Amino acid sequence: MDVKNKALLELLKKPGNNSCVDCGIESPEYASYNIGIFICSRCAMIHKGLGAHISKVKHLKLDEWEDSQVERMREVGNLAAKLKYEQRVPNCYRRPKPGDPQSILEEWICAKYMREEFSRPERQTFLSGNMEGFLMKRGKEDARYHPRKFNLSEVDGTLKYYVKETGEPKAVIALSDVNVAFAPAKLGHANSLQLSYPNKEGVTRHLFVYHDDPQTIITWYTAIRCAKLHSLQVAYPAANETELLECLCQDFTCEGWLWKTGPKPSDSFRKRWFTLDHRKLMYHENPLDAYPKGEIFLGHMMSGYSVRVGVPPGTRDDLGFTFTVRTPQRWYYLSAPTSLQRDAWIQCIDAVIDQPLTAHDKITANRLSRNKKYGNIFSR
Repeated sequence: MDVKNKALLELLKKPGNNSCVDCGIESPEYASYNIGIFICSRCAMIHKGLGAHISKVKHLKLDEWEDSQVERMREVGNLAAKLKYEQRVPNCYRRPKPGDPQSILEEWICAKYMREEFSRPERQTFLSGNMEGFLMKRGKEDARYHPRKFNLSEVDGTLKYYVKETGEPKAVIALSDVNVAFAPAKLGHANSLQLSYPNKEGVTRHLFVYHDDPQTIITWYTAIRCAKLHSLQVAYPAANETELLECLCQDFTCEGWLWKTGPKPSDSFRKRWFTLDHRKLMYHENPLDAYPKGEIFLGHMMSGYSVRVGVPPGTRDDLGFTFTVRTPQRWYYLSAPTSLQRDAWIQCIDAVIDQPLTAHDKITANRLSRNKKYGNIFSR
């Protein structure tokens, strides 16, 4: 390692340079020397795909550097680059974090350096409040995907989709109620989303969609988030923006297979796909079910909600990695495949019930309490 490489490692120690400028992961090993930023190996691959006319990438230790290139890194650095390329990122835009789906990271980097959306706000089409187009949607009763027209209207506060392009909408979804989560592993498609919302009966409905173009799916996702924020600001004028941002579309807190008993301690365990969507703990027979078999509202710990390792004496414990979710109306006996997964579920649920309820949480609780379809749906 020569003098130039050592100089680059010294630059890494400066504030802002010790984490990837694009995803935030610590100890970046690469740099884009024409832009003047330090990036991780994952982001470096995306930068290389942009083309050398946009981003020129080198490894900090393994590649040879010219004096002018090192000087460029010294002149700019991550903090200065963020001021230029992220100066007008809307609060409703989801900034990527380590471990996020690839499409989120790719489109964030393309938006920053190729399309320059955050230094030229007129290019931010997702802020228009309206969007219309086709997405491939999974059938409710079968595994086939069909093109369906979707329409987003911030003025109406709705997201609609149509089976027939010129007919009446199949569903009219209130933006204040919808959650949109990325689902590449579940659907087996890199650019896929899961939309969840309460139907007319108050039961959560899941829609599974994808698009072959990552920019299109990210634009839909971001447009829904931004329109939802504006709808929430109208619905809750006294709420601060930080509280409302927490209500925007989020990936599921925790998801995976668990075993669940019936209400009687002697009931056997049955395998179910569990999804923790903020304060809703839902369980399904299969990951791609259109509806959950049940929904459990998780309130605040001071209102009688808790989660504990193990199950009460006399309860079947065939699987070993059991835990109990307690609500004021019922105790739920669950089991995870491993102790690590059990502990992860307990940690996620604990974090939820430790937080005070927001105004939007109380609406969700009231909706679930009015739902009579499932006898095991409770709220408080």
